[in-house]
Amino acid sequence: MILITGATGGIGRLVVEQLAAGGAPVRAVSRSPEKAVLPDGVEIVQGDPARPDTMAAHFDGVESVFLHARTFGDSADRLLALAVERGASRVVALSAMNIDDPFDLQPSRWRGDRNKEAEEAAVASGLAWTSLRAASFAGNTAQAWGAQIRAGDVVRYVHARFRESVLDERDLAEVAARALLTDELVGRRLELTGPQSLSHEEMVAVIAAALGRPLRFEERTPEAAAQHLVDNGLPEPWAHALMARYARYVGGEQHPVTGEVDKILGRPARTYADWVADHLAAFRNG
Repeated sequence: MILITGATGGIGRLVVEQLAAGGAPVRAVSRSPEKAVLPDGVEIVQGDPARPDTMAAHFDGVESVFLHARTFGDSADRLLALAVERGASRVVALSAMNIDDPFDLQPSRWRGDRNKEAEEAAVASGLAWTSLRAASFAGNTAQAWGAQIRAGDVVRYVHARFRESVLDERDLAEVAARALLTDELVGRRLELTGPQSLSHEEMVAVIAAALGRPLRFEERTPEAAAQHLVDNGLPEPWAHALMARYARYVGGEQHPVTGEVDKILGRPARTYADWVADHLAAFRNG
Protein backbone atom coordinates (compact mmCIF):
# COMPACT_ATOMS: atom_id res chain seq x y z
CA MET A 1 0.00 0.00 0.00
CA ILE A 2 1.18 3.50 -0.87
CA LEU A 3 -0.06 6.45 1.19
CA ILE A 4 -0.31 9.82 -0.56
CA THR A 5 -0.55 13.10 1.34
CA GLY A 6 -1.80 16.10 -0.60
CA ALA A 7 -3.69 13.60 -2.73
CA THR A 8 -6.31 16.00 -4.10
CA GLY A 9 -3.93 18.85 -5.00
CA GLY A 10 -2.35 19.52 -8.36
CA ILE A 11 0.71 17.31 -7.81
CA GLY A 12 -0.68 14.70 -5.44
CA ARG A 13 -3.60 13.95 -7.76
CA LEU A 14 -1.20 13.27 -10.65
CA VAL A 15 0.84 10.92 -8.45
CA VAL A 16 -2.33 9.07 -7.43
CA GLU A 17 -3.44 8.77 -11.06
CA GLN A 18 -0.01 7.54 -12.15
CA LEU A 19 0.09 4.85 -9.47
CA ALA A 20 -3.53 3.79 -9.97
CA ALA A 21 -3.04 3.47 -13.72
CA GLY A 22 -0.28 0.97 -13.03
CA GLY A 23 -2.44 -1.04 -10.63
CA ALA A 24 -0.64 -0.06 -7.42
CA PRO A 25 -2.75 0.00 -4.23
CA VAL A 26 -3.17 3.62 -3.15
CA ARG A 27 -4.51 5.20 0.04
CA ALA A 28 -5.23 8.88 -0.55
CA VAL A 29 -5.41 11.23 2.44
CA SER A 30 -7.86 14.14 2.28
CA ARG A 31 -9.20 16.57 4.84
CA SER A 32 -12.53 16.41 2.97
CA PRO A 33 -12.80 12.91 1.46
CA GLU A 34 -16.43 13.43 0.50
CA LYS A 35 -15.25 16.02 -2.03
CA ALA A 36 -12.37 13.99 -3.44
CA VAL A 37 -12.66 12.81 -7.04
CA LEU A 38 -9.97 10.21 -7.67
CA PRO A 39 -9.67 7.08 -9.84
CA ASP A 40 -11.76 4.01 -9.08
CA GLY A 41 -10.06 1.63 -6.69
CA VAL A 42 -8.23 4.33 -4.74
CA GLU A 43 -8.94 4.19 -1.01
CA ILE A 44 -9.78 7.69 0.24
CA VAL A 45 -9.40 8.37 3.96
CA GLN A 46 -9.96 11.42 6.11
CA GLY A 47 -6.90 12.85 7.82
CA ASP A 48 -4.79 15.93 8.32
CA PRO A 49 -1.00 15.42 8.13
CA ALA A 50 -0.57 18.60 10.20
CA ARG A 51 -2.38 16.74 13.01
CA PRO A 52 -0.59 13.39 13.21
CA ASP A 53 -3.15 12.04 15.71
CA THR A 54 -5.63 11.89 12.80
CA MET A 55 -3.21 9.84 10.71
CA ALA A 56 -1.94 6.92 12.82
CA ALA A 57 -4.35 4.23 11.64
CA HIS A 58 -3.88 5.24 8.00
CA PHE A 59 -0.30 3.96 8.06
CA ASP A 60 -1.37 0.38 8.82
CA GLY A 61 -0.25 -1.83 5.94
CA VAL A 62 1.58 1.05 4.23
CA GLU A 63 4.99 0.43 2.70
CA SER A 64 5.66 3.77 0.97
CA VAL A 65 4.68 7.35 1.86
CA PHE A 66 4.51 10.40 -0.41
CA LEU A 67 5.20 13.43 1.78
CA HIS A 68 3.79 16.56 0.18
CA ALA A 69 5.55 19.69 1.41
CA ARG A 70 2.31 21.68 1.76
CA THR A 71 0.44 19.29 4.02
CA PHE A 72 2.16 18.82 7.36
CA GLY A 73 2.75 22.29 8.85
CA ASP A 74 5.38 21.77 11.54
CA SER A 75 4.61 18.06 12.03
CA ALA A 76 6.80 16.31 9.44
CA ASP A 77 9.01 14.58 12.00
CA ARG A 78 6.08 13.31 14.08
CA LEU A 79 4.21 12.19 10.99
CA LEU A 80 7.11 10.09 9.71
CA ALA A 81 7.77 8.70 13.18
CA LEU A 82 4.23 7.32 13.06
CA ALA A 83 4.92 5.84 9.63
CA VAL A 84 7.99 4.05 11.01
CA GLU A 85 6.06 2.86 14.06
CA ARG A 86 3.33 1.36 11.85
CA GLY A 87 5.80 -0.46 9.60
CA ALA A 88 6.42 1.79 6.57
CA SER A 89 9.78 1.38 4.88
CA ARG A 90 10.04 4.19 2.30
CA VAL A 91 9.31 7.90 2.01
CA VAL A 92 9.40 10.15 -1.04
CA ALA A 93 9.45 13.84 -0.14
CA LEU A 94 8.26 16.57 -2.49
CA SER A 95 10.76 19.41 -2.26
CA ALA A 96 12.13 22.11 -4.57
CA MET A 97 15.34 23.11 -6.29
CA ASN A 98 15.44 26.42 -4.43
CA ILE A 99 15.50 24.62 -1.08
CA ASP A 100 18.81 26.22 -0.06
CA ASP A 101 17.87 29.78 -1.03
CA PRO A 102 16.98 32.28 1.71
CA PHE A 103 13.34 31.89 2.65
CA ASP A 104 12.53 35.38 1.32
CA LEU A 105 13.42 34.08 -2.16
CA GLN A 106 11.13 31.06 -1.84
CA PRO A 107 7.62 32.23 -2.83
CA SER A 108 5.98 28.88 -2.19
CA ARG A 109 6.64 29.15 1.55
CA TRP A 110 3.97 31.85 1.60
CA ARG A 111 1.50 29.31 0.24
CA GLY A 112 2.36 26.71 2.85
CA ASP A 113 5.20 24.72 1.27
CA ARG A 114 7.87 23.52 3.67
CA ASN A 115 10.32 22.07 1.17
CA LYS A 116 13.38 22.12 3.39
CA GLU A 117 11.51 20.59 6.30
CA ALA A 118 10.10 17.84 4.06
CA GLU A 119 13.52 16.78 2.83
CA GLU A 120 15.18 17.02 6.23
CA ALA A 121 12.43 15.00 7.91
CA ALA A 122 12.66 12.31 5.23
CA VAL A 123 16.44 12.02 5.57
CA ALA A 124 16.26 11.85 9.38
CA SER A 125 13.32 9.43 9.52
CA GLY A 126 15.19 6.16 9.29
CA LEU A 127 13.11 5.25 6.24
CA ALA A 128 14.59 4.64 2.80
CA TRP A 129 14.19 8.15 1.39
CA THR A 130 14.16 10.08 -1.86
CA SER A 131 13.81 13.85 -2.23
CA LEU A 132 12.24 15.32 -5.35
CA ARG A 133 13.77 18.77 -5.79
CA ALA A 134 11.45 20.14 -8.46
CA ALA A 135 12.02 23.20 -10.65
CA SER A 136 9.18 25.66 -11.22
CA PHE A 137 6.08 24.01 -12.67
CA ALA A 138 4.90 24.62 -16.22
CA GLY A 139 1.40 25.12 -14.83
CA ASN A 140 2.49 28.26 -13.01
CA THR A 141 2.42 30.09 -16.35
CA ALA A 142 -1.32 29.50 -16.71
CA GLN A 143 -1.87 31.12 -13.35
CA ALA A 144 0.37 34.06 -14.21
CA TRP A 145 -0.79 34.70 -17.78
CA GLY A 146 -3.95 32.71 -18.50
CA ALA A 147 -6.45 35.47 -17.72
CA GLN A 148 -4.54 38.04 -19.79
CA ILE A 149 -4.28 35.74 -22.81
CA ARG A 150 -7.95 34.80 -22.62
CA ALA A 151 -8.80 38.51 -22.59
CA GLY A 152 -6.42 39.85 -25.24
CA ASP A 153 -3.16 39.63 -27.14
CA VAL A 154 -0.78 41.33 -24.71
CA VAL A 155 0.95 39.62 -21.80
CA ARG A 156 2.07 42.18 -19.26
CA TYR A 157 4.61 40.72 -16.89
CA VAL A 158 8.01 41.27 -15.36
CA HIS A 159 11.49 40.52 -16.79
CA ALA A 160 10.98 39.38 -20.38
CA ARG A 161 14.41 37.71 -20.40
CA PHE A 162 14.20 35.85 -17.10
CA ARG A 163 14.91 32.19 -17.91
CA GLU A 164 13.64 28.97 -16.37
CA SER A 165 13.67 25.27 -17.23
CA VAL A 166 10.06 24.68 -16.21
CA LEU A 167 9.02 21.14 -15.33
CA ASP A 168 5.90 19.40 -16.61
CA GLU A 169 4.05 18.23 -13.51
CA ARG A 170 3.23 14.92 -15.20
CA ASP A 171 6.95 14.12 -15.43
CA LEU A 172 7.31 14.86 -11.73
CA ALA A 173 4.44 12.46 -10.99
CA GLU A 174 6.08 9.70 -13.04
CA VAL A 175 9.37 10.15 -11.20
CA ALA A 176 7.52 10.12 -7.87
CA ALA A 177 5.79 6.87 -8.80
CA ARG A 178 9.13 5.29 -9.73
CA ALA A 179 10.58 6.35 -6.39
CA LEU A 180 7.57 5.06 -4.45
CA LEU A 181 7.51 1.67 -6.17
CA THR A 182 11.20 0.76 -6.46
CA ASP A 183 14.55 1.11 -4.70
CA GLU A 184 16.18 2.65 -7.78
CA LEU A 185 16.21 6.21 -6.43
CA VAL A 186 16.74 5.64 -2.70
CA GLY A 187 19.07 8.06 -0.95
CA ARG A 188 19.06 10.64 -3.74
CA ARG A 189 18.21 14.32 -3.89
CA LEU A 190 16.87 14.50 -7.43
CA GLU A 191 17.06 17.89 -9.15
CA LEU A 192 14.24 17.73 -11.67
CA THR A 193 13.90 20.26 -14.49
CA GLY A 194 12.30 20.49 -17.88
CA PRO A 195 14.43 19.78 -20.98
CA GLN A 196 15.03 23.38 -22.07
CA SER A 197 15.61 26.83 -20.66
CA LEU A 198 13.13 29.44 -21.88
CA SER A 199 12.67 33.12 -21.11
CA HIS A 200 9.30 34.54 -20.14
CA GLU A 201 9.08 36.09 -23.62
CA GLU A 202 9.96 32.78 -25.30
CA MET A 203 7.30 30.93 -23.30
CA VAL A 204 4.67 33.42 -24.40
CA ALA A 205 5.79 32.80 -27.99
CA VAL A 206 5.27 29.07 -27.46
CA ILE A 207 1.72 29.73 -26.26
CA ALA A 208 1.07 32.01 -29.26
CA ALA A 209 2.22 29.31 -31.69
CA ALA A 210 -0.02 26.72 -30.05
CA LEU A 211 -3.04 29.05 -30.12
CA GLY A 212 -2.32 30.18 -33.68
CA ARG A 213 -2.67 33.85 -32.79
CA PRO A 214 -0.21 36.67 -32.15
CA LEU A 215 0.77 37.50 -28.59
CA ARG A 216 3.02 40.33 -27.49
CA PHE A 217 5.05 40.45 -24.28
CA GLU A 218 5.01 43.85 -22.61
CA GLU A 219 7.44 44.23 -19.74
CA ARG A 220 6.11 45.70 -16.50
CA THR A 221 7.90 46.88 -13.40
CA PRO A 222 8.15 44.37 -10.55
CA GLU A 223 5.87 46.60 -8.47
CA ALA A 224 3.15 46.61 -11.12
CA ALA A 225 3.48 42.88 -11.73
CA ALA A 226 3.24 42.11 -8.02
CA GLN A 227 0.15 44.29 -7.65
CA HIS A 228 -1.51 42.53 -10.58
CA LEU A 229 -0.94 39.15 -8.91
CA VAL A 230 -2.31 40.42 -5.60
CA ASP A 231 -5.35 41.89 -7.36
CA ASN A 232 -5.99 38.43 -8.77
CA GLY A 233 -6.16 36.88 -5.33
CA LEU A 234 -2.59 35.79 -4.59
CA PRO A 235 -1.00 36.55 -1.20
CA GLU A 236 0.98 39.78 -1.13
CA PRO A 237 4.04 38.23 0.61
CA TRP A 238 4.08 35.51 -2.05
CA ALA A 239 4.01 38.05 -4.87
CA HIS A 240 6.86 40.06 -3.37
CA ALA A 241 8.96 36.93 -2.78
CA LEU A 242 8.41 35.95 -6.42
CA MET A 243 9.61 39.35 -7.61
CA ALA A 244 12.65 39.06 -5.34
CA ARG A 245 13.47 35.67 -6.84
CA TYR A 246 13.26 37.09 -10.36
CA ALA A 247 15.49 40.02 -9.42
CA ARG A 248 18.08 37.70 -7.89
CA TYR A 249 18.41 35.50 -10.97
CA VAL A 250 17.41 37.69 -13.91
CA GLY A 251 21.02 38.10 -15.03
CA GLY A 252 21.63 34.39 -15.35
CA GLU A 253 19.77 31.12 -14.98
CA GLN A 254 18.43 29.99 -11.66
CA HIS A 255 18.17 26.29 -12.46
CA PRO A 256 20.02 25.02 -15.53
CA VAL A 257 18.70 21.88 -17.22
CA THR A 258 19.81 18.77 -15.31
CA GLY A 259 18.60 15.97 -17.59
CA GLU A 260 17.56 13.90 -14.55
CA VAL A 261 14.02 13.27 -15.80
CA ASP A 262 15.37 11.78 -19.04
CA LYS A 263 17.75 9.49 -17.17
CA ILE A 264 15.18 8.28 -14.65
CA LEU A 265 12.29 7.71 -17.05
CA GLY A 266 14.37 6.54 -20.02
CA ARG A 267 12.73 9.02 -22.37
CA PRO A 268 12.96 12.76 -23.09
CA ALA A 269 11.30 15.02 -20.57
CA ARG A 270 8.17 16.76 -21.84
CA THR A 271 8.84 20.19 -23.32
CA TYR A 272 6.98 23.35 -22.44
CA ALA A 273 5.36 23.15 -25.88
CA ASP A 274 4.09 19.67 -24.97
CA TRP A 275 2.56 21.03 -21.78
CA VAL A 276 0.91 23.98 -23.56
CA ALA A 277 -0.53 21.74 -26.29
CA ASP A 278 -2.22 19.62 -23.63
CA HIS A 279 -3.51 22.59 -21.59
CA LEU A 280 -4.73 25.02 -24.25
CA ALA A 281 -8.03 25.50 -22.42
CA ALA A 282 -6.13 27.51 -19.80
CA PHE A 283 -5.38 30.14 -22.47
CA ARG A 284 -8.50 30.00 -24.68
CA ASN A 285 -11.50 32.21 -24.17
CA GLY A 286 -14.45 29.88 -24.09
